[in-house]
Amino acid sequence: MARSFPREGSGRRRGPVRRSARTMLIVCGSKETERQYLQGLRDHLRNPAVSVVVRGKACSPTQLVAYARGQRDLNPGGYDEVWCVFDVDDYIDVADAALAARRQGIRIAVSNPCFELWLLLHFTDHRAHIGTKKLLPLMEKHVPGYDKTRIDFRKYRDEMVRAAERAQGLEPTGEEHGRNPSTGVWRLTDRMANP
Repeated sequence: MARSFPREGSGRRRGPVRRSARTMLIVCGSKETERQYLQGLRDHLRNPAVSVVVRGKACSPTQLVAYARGQRDLNPGGYDEVWCVFDVDDYIDVADAALAARRQGIRIAVSNPCFELWLLLHFTDHRAHIGTKKLLPLMEKHVPGYDKTRIDFRKYRDEMVRAAERAQGLEPTGEEHGRNPSTGVWRLTDRMANP
């Protein structure tokens, strides 16, 4: 006698259901540096638990948050998390951008003064106040010929844990963007690895 298949609603148990991956939209305030680093991290992790889309848009922090909100609204329910990554640099609207992001449910990863601080922390600790122009020569000491338009993630991947520890030593919450130096990028990289 042939064995019958369970009918819908028969009460018999079905096989395991594959859970879909969480989705993250990351919008970076520059077209190259942050985007290339985060795409390199995404490709390195190959985390099946999270699907990551990384975009770059060179603009002010408040414009970036508005752009991220617009991208999210174009795809309702398409992203579980939306992040904006930007620098303090000389922008005067960082606090407004942080407030707008919080109100919109958008997470931020801010570096003060700039993303190169996060990159530098892969190689060494740095606790003194610093400006963007002074960070670039420090980067060149550790990455000869450093070019912010050509980021090779392989140069950073083995020291990510140390960079996160050093960043947390500067600012444990990763949310205080007024302190120089500080960076909250470790919060985002941690979410990409452990969604």
